[in-house]
Amino acid sequence: MFVRSILALSLSCALTTSVLAAPQASDKSRSSTSVEDPIDPLAIDTASDVANSTITPQEQKDLNQAATTLQKLEKSENLKADIAQAPSTTNTTNTANNATKAAWTLDGINNAEWYDNIGRGQFPVYARAHVMLNNAHASPGAIDGSSGMNTLKAISSFQQMQNLEPTGTLTKETWDRLVSLQGNKPAFVEYTITEADLKGPYSGSIPRDYALQAKMKGLYYTGPLEMLSEKFHMDEAFMKKLNPNASFKKAGERIIVTNIRNELPENIHLIVAHKGVKQLYLFNSQNQMVGSFPATIGSAQTPSPTGTYKITGVAPNPWYSYSPSNFVQGNNNKPLSLPPGPNGPVGNIWIGLSKKSFGIHGTPNPSLISKTASHGCIRLTNWDANDLGKKVKAGVTVKFLE
Repeated sequence: MFVRSILALSLSCALTTSVLAAPQASDKSRSSTSVEDPIDPLAIDTASDVANSTITPQEQKDLNQAATTLQKLEKSENLKADIAQAPSTTNTTNTANNATKAAWTLDGINNAEWYDNIGRGQFPVYARAHVMLNNAHASPGAIDGSSGMNTLKAISSFQQMQNLEPTGTLTKETWDRLVSLQGNKPAFVEYTITEADLKGPYSGSIPRDYALQAKMKGLYYTGPLEMLSEKFHMDEAFMKKLNPNASFKKAGERIIVTNIRNELPENIHLIVAHKGVKQLYLFNSQNQMVGSFPATIGSAQTPSPTGTYKITGVAPNPWYSYSPSNFVQGNNNKPLSLPPGPNGPVGNIWIGLSKKSFGIHGTPNPSLISKTASHGCIRLTNWDANDLGKKVKAGVTVKFLE
């Protein structure tokens, strides 16, 4: 449970500043930085790792205060992913009518309103809520207009940041606060596809085999649809749902997309990576939660480290060094160097930690964040990792919680 994980904790702080890497890097702009696979996650830290991770008494005080804040999220961690009470037998018809009132059109989504007993499913009201949560720095991951655990976690984080009871339920009070913060900015807008969007470079497809990936010029987006979906923080299937007649291959074609922000608050002072709830929490120097991301943090086979570490730097568009001594992918028994790109194993950004070969990074599969496992690192969507990287600097502390 969330509280049991935190009660005995000495938390620590972590900042990350993301350089918003270009969707596809040209050969000249490729980073020379090479990222290694995680080494044995259970290996004992070296003396230098421990020294680099030492925190000051003030940091310890800050972390203890952050623990108090995180304890308030116990309720939302124990909830099921309904995010709103399921409709009862007496109001199923009314709920269905409310859900269908808001059509999957630009005006329909932008004018979608909260109603009682929304229940599970994919509705315009959730699509509008996702964008407003994203813009309030409570990331729901890939925006798809559906209820689910990432939505629940985003709502509970937003409630915590707004001093509301963190239940994870999309209440009327929560909705009204989201709408107030969003102001007159529509959640969805029309976007005109440009010649630059179509230019690429694109890869067409990405083979699963690392040996084949190593032979490629770059692990670019597979096409404009994937690039545009990531640009607007959207799930690809949802992008197509909103634009059923779009080819995504013609300049001048108009599509419906999200109206999202691409920056985080300044003064990020602390990052807590909570393995149990698969979430990254950001705090400022006043110990106020200012942001959160759904995250994939390790696995049973390759768990993430425990304890406290430091940010060592940020590498946009890194090369990726595969070593079979860490884990074996397919039949690849020799080291490989994979080129940069958003479809690389670590996405298009790497935020290094003082624990060798571990870091915070992007992913080629944003819709699977917090739903699958990683090789020990903290995996975010490319856009969340890039946003985070813009605020990070070396020396800030990261704390892993069970």
